[in-house]
Amino acid sequence: MPESRRPNRGPSAAAENRAALVAAAREVFASAGYNAPLSTVARVAGVGQGSLYRHFPDRISLAMAVFEDGVTELEALAARPGTTLDDLLTLLTEQTIASTAFIDLVTATPPAEPDPRILDLRDRVSRVLAGVLGDARRAGSVRGDVTADDLVLVVGMLAGVLAKTPAPARRDTAARVWALLRQGIAP
Repeated sequence: MPESRRPNRGPSAAAENRAALVAAAREVFASAGYNAPLSTVARVAGVGQGSLYRHFPDRISLAMAVFEDGVTELEALAARPGTTLDDLLTLLTEQTIASTAFIDLVTATPPAEPDPRILDLRDRVSRVLAGVLGDARRAGSVRGDVTADDLVLVVGMLAGVLAKTPAPARRDTAARVWALLRQGIAP
C-alpha cells in the first residue's frame, strides 16, 4: 500500500482528511478485513494516527462511517417500488463480494455488551429485508417460517465463506452458496 504522507495543513484539511480516512478504510477493510490495523488505514489515507483518532475515536466509529453507505444503498433500493427480496439479496451479495468486512460487522455474534451502533446497523439491514419478506412468502419463493433475522444469518454465512475465498473466485462461490441455501429457505 502506498505511503503518501501529506503535509499537515491543520484544521482547514479536516473534511478532506475525514474523506480520505473513510476511503482508505473502505479499501483496507475490503482487502484485509474489519480487524485490519488502523495504522494501515491512516497510512493509506496519508494522514497521521492522531488525525484518524480525532475523526474516529474507535474502530466502530470508522467502520460505521464506511458501512453507512452500504446500508443507505440497501435502504434506497428497498424504497423503490417493485423491489424484491432477490434484488436486496443480490445487492447484499455484491457488497459482500466487494468487502466481507461489512457483513462480518453486521452479522457477528454480539459480545456480552454489544455496541448499540452495530446493533442499529444490523437492525436496519433486518428491517429492509423484513419489508419485502412478506411478498417473497406470498410469491412462494421463501418458506413461511423464514424471518429477516434468518436472512441476516444466511448473509453472514455467505460472508464467512467469501472471507476465505480468493477475490477472483468470490462471484462464482457466492452463486454456488446461494443455490445451496435457497434449497433450505424455499418452500
